[in-house]
Amino acid sequence: MPEAVGYAEIAAHYRQQIQAGELKPGDALPSLRKVCEQFGVAQTTANRAFRKLKLEGLTLPQAGIGTIVAGPASSNIEARVRLHEATGKALGAGETSRILEVGTVGADELIAPRLDVAPGTPVHVRRRLVSRNGAPVHVSSSYYPAYVVAATPELTEPVTTGGSRELAAERLKVAQDHVLEEVTSRLATESEKTALGLTAKDVVVTQVVRTVVLKDGRVVEVAVKISGGTTILRWSTSLSPSPQS
Repeated sequence: MPEAVGYAEIAAHYRQQIQAGELKPGDALPSLRKVCEQFGVAQTTANRAFRKLKLEGLTLPQAGIGTIVAGPASSNIEARVRLHEATGKALGAGETSRILEVGTVGADELIAPRLDVAPGTPVHVRRRLVSRNGAPVHVSSSYYPAYVVAATPELTEPVTTGGSRELAAERLKVAQDHVLEEVTSRLATESEKTALGLTAKDVVVTQVVRTVVLKDGRVVEVAVKISGGTTILRWSTSLSPSPQS
């Protein structure tokens, strides 16, 4: 291991193992003492690394055990942007994306104001199911305005692009700036239950609406992600490129 390892590098080490399936849901991570010995760091550094993994939803505290790997969960958008910067792909190890639908729809009351168009305006939609290690994680529907589709005609094809939003930003020659994420809970529709393998009659899911804004102020994508859960949150995250060291 290199000298002067930071907490982010330690977190990245275990994140990669979790995403690759080397550490599975329920598996215990090494104790803080063992992490300190392995990486040659102080306990405060190890603590920061474990806290980062917990905040990303990858791990959970377990009484009597320590820290364990959480069940399948969706990576946040910042993590996916950083992953695309590093690898050219928005999906991590063990993740797959299957296109469910590609086409044109009229913008409804949820999408229209976020794309700054009138209700009923035709917008392009790409709906897909993301799985991790074979387990469905979330259904995501991405809506694009006409100018994005004109610059990125690949979005009209039912194939995975490896990072549709990143490809659109590249074609438009304008970097992503920030994302507004609005999270609410609601009952799943029948199609969502089928896609996610949910069998109960009434299933509560988490709906995450992400509005991604470019540096020039234009909206490049509004994405609606559906996954199991009941968290209700709302926040904004910078998507500016990482500073070069």
